[in-house]
Order: sequence, then C-alpha cells, then structure tokens
Amino acid sequence: MSEITRHSTGPRMSKATVFNGVAYLCGQVPDNTDCDICDQARNMLEKVDALLEEVGSDRKHVLSVIVYLRDMKDFAGFNSVWDTWFESGFAPARACVEARLARPELLCEVSVQAAVIAE
Repeated sequence: MSEITRHSTGPRMSKATVFNGVAYLCGQVPDNTDCDICDQARNMLEKVDALLEEVGSDRKHVLSVIVYLRDMKDFAGFNSVWDTWFESGFAPARACVEARLARPELLCEVSVQAAVIAE
C-alpha cells in the first residue's frame, strides 16, 4: 500500500499531499491583493509552480484544476494569463466557478492536482 506524503503541514492543512503518484495542492491564492486580476493570477500561478516543484511535478503534469473567481467579470482577464501559463498541448481538465473567497481582496484561487514525476 502506498504511503501518503504531506508537505508543509500545519495544524489546519498541508500545502500538498501526495498519494499513488498524484499531488493534491491546497488552494493557492495570490500574495499581492492590491492589483488587478492579471497580476493576481500571475502571482498565484508562480506559487503553484513552486509547490509543484516541491512535490516533484511541473506544469506539464497538471491533471486537473478548479479555478475560483470572485466575479465572473474577471474571466477574460484570468484566461489571458492562464492561456500563456501552459505550453501548447498540456492544458489540464479545468472547471471555473464564481465563488466568495476567504478574503474580499482575493480575486482568484486555484485547486490543482498533478502527476508526480520525481519523488
């Protein structure tokens, strides 16, 4: 039976867990919340990159993403950043929903699952 590996575990959650070759990242939000959706999305995706690297994965191995937007009016702006983040042919399965996020200044959040390529 495979073990569950937890990364950056705190009292409430782990930043990532890995089981059977799949990494499950906790919701990632931007650090820079005093800017527009494009800058928030770029910052958030940089954090995803760092966490993917920590668990032995990368963008090319992202399997599924749920995107949460505070307001669907930001859909086009978010996608303008998203569409440049993945190399052609490596887009994952994705859902995008409008949601009330943890803090009002947050415009976006993502939940990511990725195949692990190196443990």
